[in-house]
This record gives sequence, C-alpha cells and structure tokens, in this order.
Amino acid sequence: MRLVSPEGEQIGIKPLPEALHIARELEMDLVEVAPQANPPVCRIMDYGKFKYETAQKAKESRRKTTNVAIKEMKYRPKIGGGDFDTKTRKVGEFLDQGHKVKITIMFRGREMAHPELGKKILDRIADQLQPLAKIEAHPKLDGRNMIMVLAPDKRAKAHAKDGPGDAPETHEMHETPGEATPPAATEESS
Repeated sequence: MRLVSPEGEQIGIKPLPEALHIARELEMDLVEVAPQANPPVCRIMDYGKFKYETAQKAKESRRKTTNVAIKEMKYRPKIGGGDFDTKTRKVGEFLDQGHKVKITIMFRGREMAHPELGKKILDRIADQLQPLAKIEAHPKLDGRNMIMVLAPDKRAKAHAKDGPGDAPETHEMHETPGEATPPAATEESS
C-alpha cells in the first residue's frame, strides 16, 4: 500500500505490517483513504481528532444555513382597522425573522366587482412595511384572491445595524417667560 504521513507527505509503498508498525510508533491510526487506487492509499492520522473536526465543520455549516419559509397572511377587503394593524404587525415580525410573506386578499361574492379595494389594502401594507420589506411579487388577481409576496429587505437591516439608532423623537412643551398662561381672572379684580 502507498503510505502518507500525518503532514501529507508520501512515505512510499510499504507492506501492511510495516505501515501499522510506523503508525503505532507515532501513536496514531492507519486509515485507508483510497481503497480503489492501485496500490490502495493509507494515511497515518489521529482518527478521533479527524472525526471530531469533520463533525464540527458539519455543525458549523448547518448553523450558517437559514430556513426561509413562506408565511401567509390573509386579509379581506372589508377588514377593520384593528385587525389590519394586528395582521400587518405580525407580517412585520415574520419579515424580521427572515421569512418571505405571501399576502392574500380574499374576495367573496360581489366583492369581486371591486378588485381596486384589495389593491389599495396591499399598497397600504407595502407602505407600512417599507423599510423592512421589498415587494418580490407585485399584486395580481388569481381567481377570487389577490396575491402579493413580500421579502425581507437585507439592505434595510444592514442600514439599521450600521446607522445610528432611530430613537423616537420626543417633543416637550416649554413655556417661554413672556407666554405664561395667566391665572383665572375673577370678577373682584375689575
């Protein structure tokens, strides 16, 4: 068999007992890395360390992958203000988590005569989520539903991390010395 050292240098073609003897002297393992080669290739290595490092690399690559799911939120053309705000806030949470969101406006009965109402709702959602999301699929009518797909905008996240924090502005009322509100006038002073 062809023998390779732990550093990756070729030692040469050695018989199996001699290769095992060299590996034992180095207190390492003899691992067959290319059994189909002629002659087969064996490498001297610490097999336990090799298995550990490959497991760590696999774990790291799994950690770096993100599962992007497509979430769906359904609206109706006659949705109330509170319901609209709640659903839109939930869509914003999905986008923050890195998911794409499919927004569906469901029409029933005569509502199909007014698709512009659904378009108006979808435009309102896109405007509210403007810094977080970009429109991946523009609104289109699909049977009795109008569909739009939003995707998280990575540029907005990068800008939010790099830029200064968007602290909410607070407006305080200060009275200037000449504009103080006079005390309530009484009839006795006249």
